[in-house]
Amino acid sequence: MTEEAPKSEPRSEGKRLFAGIRVSLETANSLARAVDTLGRRARDARVELSWVPPSSYHVTLKFLGWTRLTAIDAVCDALVRGAAGATAFTFKTARLGAFPSLEKASVVWAGVDEPTGVLGKLAASIEAALSGIGYAAENRPFHPHVTIARARETRLLKELVLPVAEQMFGATPVDAVTLFESETKPTGSVYKEIFRIDFKTASNASSGVAERQTRALDLGAQHGLEDTDDGWPRGHH
Repeated sequence: MTEEAPKSEPRSEGKRLFAGIRVSLETANSLARAVDTLGRRARDARVELSWVPPSSYHVTLKFLGWTRLTAIDAVCDALVRGAAGATAFTFKTARLGAFPSLEKASVVWAGVDEPTGVLGKLAASIEAALSGIGYAAENRPFHPHVTIARARETRLLKELVLPVAEQMFGATPVDAVTLFESETKPTGSVYKEIFRIDFKTASNASSGVAERQTRALDLGAQHGLEDTDDGWPRGHH
């Protein structure tokens, strides 16, 4: 008689998480106007895209995926450590593009410009802190962007996007990182703020949280098997 395999933990006992930064209201409004134009062009070309609502525009720093409820406190502690030493900065959102390319697109995005490298260093620090508690390191280069639309299957979008690609959408001041829950609904993903890490307090708090987390987490068998919040399968370059 063979033994039954252990049952996986119900999805209801975890949350789908990512760490990120919301864009400024100015940027969101400017992007929304560009999306209106793109939407009209897409309808005229009979191209079906799923548009992200302006209230959900953000830059992802690290996608965590499904995480046990019991692990969320440790995740917050890791984010505090990752944000320790960070100082306020500003990034600009400009240009439109697509992943993997405009010739074979599944995601339409607005680019992010932060020439000093501070944004990339922040993402790397958060990546390292979360790797320290068991999250797999991302195997793609960090490519900051704001997702504005998704396609169910790859599409040729060069003629749709390229004529309106060169635009400036505004600046976003950054003084904190947010842990979001991503809830999938019939109308699309909804992002809820779970925890906000202010740069001013992260450095003071980091020494205390270091003592509370000393070993890697059990993330569960389902961790790492899902798409990112931008619709890209893990490991896809």
